[in-house]
Amino acid sequence: MKFNDLNKQYSAYQNEIDAAIQSVIKSTSFINGNEINLLESELADFSGAKHAITCSSGTDALLLSLMALNVQPADEIICPAFSFIASASMVSFYKARPVFVDVSPIDFNIDVTKIEEKITPQTKGIIAVSLYGQCADLDAINTIAKKYGLWVIEDGAQSFGAVYHGKRSCSITDIATTSFFPAKPLGCYGDGGAIFTNDSKLANKIKMLRSHGQKKRYVHKYIGINGRIDTIQAAILRVKLKYFENEIERRQQAAELYLQLLDGKLLLPEIAEGRESVWAQYTVMLENRDQLKENLTKLAIPTSIHYPIILPKQEAFQDDILKDDEFEVASLLSETVLSLPIHAFITEEEVKFVSKSLIESLHG
Repeated sequence: MKFNDLNKQYSAYQNEIDAAIQSVIKSTSFINGNEINLLESELADFSGAKHAITCSSGTDALLLSLMALNVQPADEIICPAFSFIASASMVSFYKARPVFVDVSPIDFNIDVTKIEEKITPQTKGIIAVSLYGQCADLDAINTIAKKYGLWVIEDGAQSFGAVYHGKRSCSITDIATTSFFPAKPLGCYGDGGAIFTNDSKLANKIKMLRSHGQKKRYVHKYIGINGRIDTIQAAILRVKLKYFENEIERRQQAAELYLQLLDGKLLLPEIAEGRESVWAQYTVMLENRDQLKENLTKLAIPTSIHYPIILPKQEAFQDDILKDDEFEVASLLSETVLSLPIHAFITEEEVKFVSKSLIESLHG
């Protein structure tokens, strides 16, 4: 059993993926090939955003977004305390200050009731990470942002394809980003990412920033980076995007089976009303997490901890933390969460085996 079985996925689409790769190799258009333009159009159509701009990774998508928004040193950016490091680290990389907010015990996303108390005159924006495949409460976050004149970035690295009150993740905020890291719900065969916006001026600026800030060859309007996606990765993603809706449904079916088998046995993830998850992870809460993880490993069941250390406790952010800051929910999650195997090709038998083994381990 694999935590995320990319071999099965490749086997399902092998002929199309191989043909797409060979087509790029024959064209020799390895950089800025036509597959990139086609992918961007298809991503925009899928998400409902006006513009989709591909780039070299989900992390570079965040960096390019901050660059496009003209973030300055000493600006403060609201970030969730419980997340992967990418979003907050790009704020620090840009010499701004991440201001951490605790997360909700319901959906594990940023707690919208605790955002306003962290806003100061230096606050410029909010990064809402849509964790584990479920969108953060984006309407509430947008309302707060509008009240204080802030921008909002949705970090949709784990939620691309999710639905929030009838709209797709990555189409709801000023800018949104996603990652095409291989293990993501929609992944390529290397690094890749994308930025989404409905603002044409921002979109044009981001396109320049990802290619050394140039508006045409050798004419540079901005200081930018080399942040392009490779044409081969775009070709692979175009094949996989065709089947993405079906894969989302299969992930949701696996999550529903986990719910049926584990309900009442332990704390399970909750999906808020009006939202649909793409189940990038199926993450449960366990009191004796580390021991149970070890027990499952002995049964050849792969698991993962997303995430064992909250961001305010990371050494990299110690200069940004106030001594009286408390992150009770985030701290509890870091000690109790365990992600179980889930992907579009997991079998009913595998879900049943994981569930049975987990229940037996709980009572063992």
